[in-house]
Amino acid sequence: MASYRRTPDQLLSHASLYWPRELLQGRRADTSQLVSLLLETQETFLSILSIANREYDSWVRVLGETSLPANLFLKHLMILADVGGEILKRLTPLDQASISFNWRGCACSYLIKSIHKRQVSNSSLRISTRYALKPAPLTPEIEDVVMLLFYAGLASDFTLPEGIQDRCTVGLLLGNRAELERFVMQRYILVSPILKGASANELGHEAQWYVREFLKKRLGEGWDLSQQRIPDISQTSDGREITFDIVAISPHQRYFAIEVSFQVTTNSVIERKAGQAQSRYEKLYERGHKIAYIIDGAGNFERKQALKTICEYSDCAVAFSPSELERLVEFLQEHGG
Repeated sequence: MASYRRTPDQLLSHASLYWPRELLQGRRADTSQLVSLLLETQETFLSILSIANREYDSWVRVLGETSLPANLFLKHLMILADVGGEILKRLTPLDQASISFNWRGCACSYLIKSIHKRQVSNSSLRISTRYALKPAPLTPEIEDVVMLLFYAGLASDFTLPEGIQDRCTVGLLLGNRAELERFVMQRYILVSPILKGASANELGHEAQWYVREFLKKRLGEGWDLSQQRIPDISQTSDGREITFDIVAISPHQRYFAIEVSFQVTTNSVIERKAGQAQSRYEKLYERGHKIAYIIDGAGNFERKQALKTICEYSDCAVAFSPSELERLVEFLQEHGG
């Protein structure tokens, strides 16, 4: 029989790291489409910031050479900076007519074109859910807001409310791909106003739902995926049975516990699962059952020791993608008879 155990490095080589499109099905139509679009264009957005480092405003030219609409570029940038439409609405109209700042040892000045005269809104910037799905070109207003988010926090003569200044320094990251990716890994999903109401917990439930539906289709009739407990498997003194994310029961009554964790940002869930891993593995092994883990997300791979423990005390470990879930199906079928 094939071995389905993996080391953390092997698991990482197959990982998705960021929320795949599949996890976002079932959300409200417009929000789901916008989140999917942002996920699809995230690489282009990061590439623009990585390349646009010759001059402080090189991003304008680079953006124009890509297929990324200006309003979607701004939406990405606002998520990265954690500056939402309500903050911009309060900041504008600006008191200043220009932004003067030091960038890479050079004195730079940007003349504000629009937002010193008018208040901006998500609608006027074409970044609300309703408008962001429709491509919009670079306007003076969008350019002003991008420059504000890039450089206003670097300007000594520019007045910003406390707590906002540090967010308006994204220009320091231009050209630094490694730092950009680290920043995105830590904050992108966490601060996204688009995902308010779709918390990490809710998306975790979406991951479990998606896996269960995938297994139902691939395993076919005879397999039972309706339970979350395995008879007589308990970790408490009163004998309460453990609740697993998913329990798969084969036509031959073989039981498989399946735990799912997809965390883009660092989170204690993986630590909790690691703390339970050895005990659960041993209890299941004693009764002839098996346990599999689906582990993915950049945040989970930050918790190296926890991930190592889970890999050691699993019968099968896979990442989150159709090909990886196929590997899980093979494991279940191979050991289900």
